[in-house]
Amino acid sequence: VTLCVILAVIMQALDTTIANVALPYMQGSVSASADQINWVLTSYIVAAAIMTPPSGFLANRFGRKRVLMAAVVGFVVASVLCGVAQSLVQIVAFRLLQGFFGAALVPLGQSVLLDAYTAEERGSAMALFGVSVMVGPVLGPVIGGWLTDHYSWRWVFYINVPLGVLAFAGLSFFLTE
Repeated sequence: VTLCVILAVIMQALDTTIANVALPYMQGSVSASADQINWVLTSYIVAAAIMTPPSGFLANRFGRKRVLMAAVVGFVVASVLCGVAQSLVQIVAFRLLQGFFGAALVPLGQSVLLDAYTAEERGSAMALFGVSVMVGPVLGPVIGGWLTDHYSWRWVFYINVPLGVLAFAGLSFFLTE
């Protein structure tokens, strides 16, 4: 459960910075100005900020496991849609969707880990969680730059597919409601 939660959190945290280095390539691909392409980053952050508070309500209403798994699936689908987007409007819309689903991953992941460990072990669990939250934004520009240079800017979004599949499979198998 811990590994699956950490994968989901890293996937979400990675996407806060991974697209930064690919912006000039996206800009040329969709013929956007510098001001317009910044909406790719802004839309994700705004959607995540708006949807973080309701994630607890949704988890109480529909179940933490269901909401967490739906968030992983939605995040991965939105990531693929970002990768196949052909216009600025599409990328911004799909990044909004990505932020919408990604917002629940961090708070619900943290609550899953808090419930999975005893009071004595929670410090270690939160240390692992903290590392996963910190690793994503640090590795994002490095991985994003490498993927953009060696493949295409679209791969900064496709990288979420294997992480999301592993996280979803593990959560569906190991996490109980």
